[in-house]
Amino acid sequence: MTDRAPADGPRRTLEHAPHLVFFLVVGVAAVRLVDLNTPLCWHMVGISGLLAVVYGAGLGLWSRLVPAARLAWITTLLGLWGALVFLAPGPLTWAYAWCGVPLACAALRALGRRAALVAVAAISVVLGWRLIGATGRVDLEMALIPVAAVWGTVALYRTQQRDAAERQRLLDELRSTRDVLAEQQRRAGVLAERTRIARDLHDTLAQELAGSLMLLQAAERDWDRRPESARTRVRAVAEGLDGNLSETRRIIQDLTPTAVAEAGLEGSLRLLCAQAEKEGAAAQVRFRSAGEPEAGPVLDEQAAAALFRVAQGTLANVREHSRAVHVLVTLHHGTDRVALDVQDDGVGFDPARAAARPARGFGLPAARARLRECGGDLRVTSAPGRGTRVRAVLPATAPSLTPAAAG
Repeated sequence: MTDRAPADGPRRTLEHAPHLVFFLVVGVAAVRLVDLNTPLCWHMVGISGLLAVVYGAGLGLWSRLVPAARLAWITTLLGLWGALVFLAPGPLTWAYAWCGVPLACAALRALGRRAALVAVAAISVVLGWRLIGATGRVDLEMALIPVAAVWGTVALYRTQQRDAAERQRLLDELRSTRDVLAEQQRRAGVLAERTRIARDLHDTLAQELAGSLMLLQAAERDWDRRPESARTRVRAVAEGLDGNLSETRRIIQDLTPTAVAEAGLEGSLRLLCAQAEKEGAAAQVRFRSAGEPEAGPVLDEQAAAALFRVAQGTLANVREHSRAVHVLVTLHHGTDRVALDVQDDGVGFDPARAAARPARGFGLPAARARLRECGGDLRVTSAPGRGTRVRAVLPATAPSLTPAAAG
């Protein structure tokens, strides 16, 4: 017979206390009946055993009992208990009288509010009548003590039931609120991803396509009068569309499941460098790992994917702009952070001038925004003719120690 609300230690003890009292009283009374050793006593021992079996069976099968079965269960208990109360010899009347307390609690659990009050009132009447009859005189004190105990226990039990119901209601509200919050977070994540995609499309494809359209319109105007100028503009549009195709592929890669989840960060970076070299980003694209990955900090999947995307975008920029011969990609495992360096020996550029006059493309701002979402940052060091170094840094958590390592 369990409530839906989870219970702590004291409340669970209060919940089981009536059952313990019931079996204790029935057991002690049965021992005393055996000591009296009369035919009536042995009949009562059998009824007591049947009472205990029915009570225990109801507890064990409580979750499977329909309301009608619970009504039959409590009715059978009250009938067996009433028979014992009226059959009990004078000295044992008090023992069986105290069974009225747990039976009243069982009635509260098994029946509706009105039916339970009727059952408790019937228990009180049986107790008062039998206790007065056992003494042969009207002794209100003798009759009122067990009756008061029954009603006092009923009041406490009802309070406990109301507290459990209120606790369950609060838990249900908490679960509902948690589900709503999770749904809101999911929607916020979807909106953030849509914003990121829109930002990428606006600052790359949309602007480039608008520029290409203007060039084509100008080429159409100059096609008859200045054909060479028109051809130059058409060639510029073709080159721009080639860059747009690369940007489109990058965005598609961002929308597909990351390779980091399959090969790990180091493995995916090695594969990326090999692919970049094959595609002609530089004559040599090497990867190396510095530090101790096993003892170093741990990146979650989002942070690892962010570093991988930064490496992708940086190598794409190297392929398109740097004209480098050698590129070195280094993954540094520090004590509390992980850093990714992409260094090339290409033509370089002036970062200050590039910031003042943003050039075509969105790679570095997008990479910086992606890293800041994970608590990291991006630094770019470059100069004309001296190559470029892009450094991405992310904080990480310390790895948990295994028992063997902790020992």
